Amino acid sequence: MSSRSTDRAQRARGPSPPLQPSTYKELLRLSTTTRSLVLGKLVHSHMIRASYRPGLFMHNVLVNMYCRCGDPTTARQVFDRMPVRDAATWNILAAGYSRVGYCGRALDVFREARSAGVGLDRFSYAGALSASGDCGDVRMGRMVHGMVVVTGFSRRAFLTNSLMDMYSKCGMIDEVRLVFDHAEELDEVSWNSLLSAYVSVGWPEVAVNILVWMHRSGVKLNSFALGSILKACSGMRDSDDVRRMMHGCVTKVGLDLDLFVGSAMLDMYAKNGGLEEAIKIFECIPNPSVVVFNAMIAGFSRLGTKSSGKDRFKALSLFREMLRRQMKPSKFTFKSVLEACKSVRAFRCGRQIHAHVIINNLQDDEFIGSALISLYSTSNLTMESLSCFQMTPKQEIFTWTSMISAFTQNEQYEMALSLFKELLGLRRKLDQVIMSSVITACSRMGMLRIGEQIHGYATKLGHDKFTVCCNSLIDMYTKTGDVGASIRMFQDIGSLDVFSWSAMISSYALHGNAGDALVLFEKMKECRAVPDHVTFLAVLTACSHGGLVDEGFRYYESMSREYDIVPNSRHCACIVDLLGRTGRIVDAEGFILSSGFANDPILWHVLLRACLFYGDTERSIRVGESLMVMEPFSATSYMLLYNMYLDVGKVSLAMRTRGLMRERGVNKETGVSWIEIGASFHSFVTSSSYHHHIDFIYEKLQEMMLHIKQKMGKAGPRILELEYQSEKWRESLMNSHGELLAVAFGMSNLPESVLIRVMKNQRVCGDCHKTLKLFSEVERREILVRDSVRFHHFSWGSCSCGDYW
Repeated sequence: MSSRSTDRAQRARGPSPPLQPSTYKELLRLSTTTRSLVLGKLVHSHMIRASYRPGLFMHNVLVNMYCRCGDPTTARQVFDRMPVRDAATWNILAAGYSRVGYCGRALDVFREARSAGVGLDRFSYAGALSASGDCGDVRMGRMVHGMVVVTGFSRRAFLTNSLMDMYSKCGMIDEVRLVFDHAEELDEVSWNSLLSAYVSVGWPEVAVNILVWMHRSGVKLNSFALGSILKACSGMRDSDDVRRMMHGCVTKVGLDLDLFVGSAMLDMYAKNGGLEEAIKIFECIPNPSVVVFNAMIAGFSRLGTKSSGKDRFKALSLFREMLRRQMKPSKFTFKSVLEACKSVRAFRCGRQIHAHVIINNLQDDEFIGSALISLYSTSNLTMESLSCFQMTPKQEIFTWTSMISAFTQNEQYEMALSLFKELLGLRRKLDQVIMSSVITACSRMGMLRIGEQIHGYATKLGHDKFTVCCNSLIDMYTKTGDVGASIRMFQDIGSLDVFSWSAMISSYALHGNAGDALVLFEKMKECRAVPDHVTFLAVLTACSHGGLVDEGFRYYESMSREYDIVPNSRHCACIVDLLGRTGRIVDAEGFILSSGFANDPILWHVLLRACLFYGDTERSIRVGESLMVMEPFSATSYMLLYNMYLDVGKVSLAMRTRGLMRERGVNKETGVSWIEIGASFHSFVTSSSYHHHIDFIYEKLQEMMLHIKQKMGKAGPRILELEYQSEKWRESLMNSHGELLAVAFGMSNLPESVLIRVMKNQRVCGDCHKTLKLFSEVERREILVRDSVRFHHFSWGSCSCGDYW
């Protein structure tokens, strides 16, 4: 017989008979326990087809089933069709809305119940208090509190606990304590609620005192109370004695092997650097759960660079052990282990863990996505970071922060600003970290006008009060040549940290104000701020630019003697530069050989600059040849040596150097100079004459060169020796003097009172430096050029670098 015939036969026989009420009840309870909405709907549909008319109790079971299975909409439909309802019916529906986060609707149900004249019980008031706390609706919570007092339910511990929980969720710790102190009846839950309230508002010291009070009052300490206080101790710094006391208390009451308490105690030690104790606890737990493994992995991940690589790799070993035990990692597991991969630079392992993330279908999690973005950005793989960013829903601001920071850290500043512009279009609430990253991008690109606009936006949001944002603004104004704005920002910071002091000292140092930099450093010490390696780098830079040899060596020696800071290669480079500026080239070379950084090319580049400035040709060629060996793929070393060989007439060696460049596939970096005019940027790229005003720029340059020749006569830079109308002169400008084109364009388009700011990604050569000095003198204009090494502030024929270019 066909299925169609069977259906017709069944319809002919009429509806199937209903089951026994007890059977329906058990089936609905089974679907509720297993959260099987499909099974529950099947049972409900059978009741309808069988024309079974449930009573009040069965209706309540149906509403409860839908609420427990996460379908409050259908529960409301069943509720609306009920002929009779009691307090339990209203309570079940309100609890169902609260369970799925619809706390406003839960309160609406409570109001409807009161309007319907239903006799509410203690569970009704408890549900309303819980919903008020979840919504943060203090006004409604206080109203329910008044009703509880009027009805007399407040005398019982059950509703006292609900009141404390509601005020705790609203962050009103004084009201929590008031309810506790005036309660007529207290139980263990009351004490635990008070303890949790103080933990949640971040008062761990008071929470510890509450625990002592509990013990003295004879209240039995359970795993929940001890777990809460251990969580509070995790946030207490420099409280080893309190942590040991809590450990002893846990052991004394026999809960040291409890999984919940054990994981909390392990987390307490792991968060505060007590990994030895954490390992011992971990080894004592018989069957550690995923939570326990997570606490250990997070503890090792937090070590960062403070410990040996062996210790930091233990996080990865624990993750491998989890997989060996066939445990399913959680979102927190992946986040912590990815951070561990980043700290130990285990990028291949990070890729494998990324594969596990995809297998577990967690690639769209915001926290994991942020960790992946940071991991790939650390290895300069910004495209992989961007791919991870695009996989996330991008609902959380920290995901955007991670991606913008990734672009900034990898010098892709235009991408960072473009992403920030996209974020502004979404009208999300921005934090101070993302503002700091964007300001840093403006700083590196020399975008003063855009940086000022972002500064104004940060002020509007109130982020200019945060020290991290102010520090970035100091750096931005320093890098764009506005020292006055840097000083004003520094003076407006309410809470100075070591980065603030370092940034301001560096600002003075980079712009040739060595005296002001050292005065500020002494003031920093008077304020009892402890300098770090960045501070000393700024101080040594100031001494170097100011030619303060004795002061420089005194500060260099005080690093290790007074502050236990080991100098790095950049500190040593400042000393070499200091000696080189004063003509002590032999001493500078001797310092390099004895510094412990003789194989670091940075120091030899500094020495080579001194040799070239003072005309020590023999030593400069020797240093250049050494640099070519140290940096076989650096175009700068080859080009310097090539030019030195040509200057001394060694053409064959020069040609051999160019031949080595071609053999090794080394290409010269493209030189770019740029200037900001209004809201636009104008770039001048080496070997490219493309600019929509290029002829006008050449005319302006010819005019300026003519003024210089009239004043200087035949003496002057090599660029003036060429006939400025010739193609050879234009070619020379295009190939290596793009900053002159940018300056000429700025003089034509900016008012006379405005400082001309030009950025260049390479060093300014000697000829250009001399020409720019003459431009500033003849045209009576201030010119600021930031190259790859330092700032050159030209004013009335002088330069802030003291002609040591």
